[in-house]
Amino acid sequence: MQERPTIADFLTLIGLSLIWGTSYILIKWALGVFSAQQIAVLRLGLSALALAPFALTHLRRISSSQVPTLLLVGLTGTAIPSFLFPIAQLHLSSSLTGTLSSLTPLCTFLVAWLVFRNRPVREQVIGIVVGLMGAVMLAYVTPGRGGQGSQLAYAGLVLLACLCYGTSANIVGNFFRKLPSLTITVTSFFLVGLPALIYAFTLGGVVGTIREAGTPGWWALGYVTILAVGSTVLASFVFFRLVQRTGAVFASTVSYLIPIVALLWGLLDHERFTLLQVPAIGLVLLGVFLSKRK
Repeated sequence: MQERPTIADFLTLIGLSLIWGTSYILIKWALGVFSAQQIAVLRLGLSALALAPFALTHLRRISSSQVPTLLLVGLTGTAIPSFLFPIAQLHLSSSLTGTLSSLTPLCTFLVAWLVFRNRPVREQVIGIVVGLMGAVMLAYVTPGRGGQGSQLAYAGLVLLACLCYGTSANIVGNFFRKLPSLTITVTSFFLVGLPALIYAFTLGGVVGTIREAGTPGWWALGYVTILAVGSTVLASFVFFRLVQRTGAVFASTVSYLIPIVALLWGLLDHERFTLLQVPAIGLVLLGVFLSKRK
């Protein structure tokens, strides 16, 4: 049974926001050496490697009938977004990407409505419209590397990643409330991470890229390692546990705080910021708030 959120749960949300809000600047720095594909497979592979000591114990706790659903958790909650975010950040600033990720609660509700048949109230439908309008405005007014059309297209990849996260959260909340969160993390990550690890260090060309880049290559590997162990493995374990305790929608409110952390990192890294972004961010967060109304 899901519990009423406690002070510890709210502190957990803050911790998760700091970890996940830093992810986008780490991706940006790693893109200075690795390709988007290399970052994705490295992130997935190193995550599986970090969980290797727990693998034997936790893989025994699942039944064969649970494997397909856990594979879907791994694909939507980790694998697909791991590719989408680096690709998007080839054209979007880290602060814009981090801010757009705040659409995750809205997408979580949207999946709950369309797939799991949770009936919406009027405010929730309005929230979806307002949030998406804010996202389009934000992508249009934020300074970037390409034109507005390019920004809108790549912002769509971030929205797709948010839909993936919303799908994963709903699957965990509806089908795996009694399964230990570490078991969910280990199994779902191993199913997608082990093939990625093999690919990264064979056909993926990661070793050659690091050797060619020299010292910057090792720094980039460090950024992806932090991304994998902290933002992917540790944060996912905590997030799944929070979903089990409090529900998918409350847990996904971490996305309210992620934009603040991402914006601060962007400013520290000399990314441009305009006043027109303020009302756009406000619309996004208002849409998320309305989508959570009961």
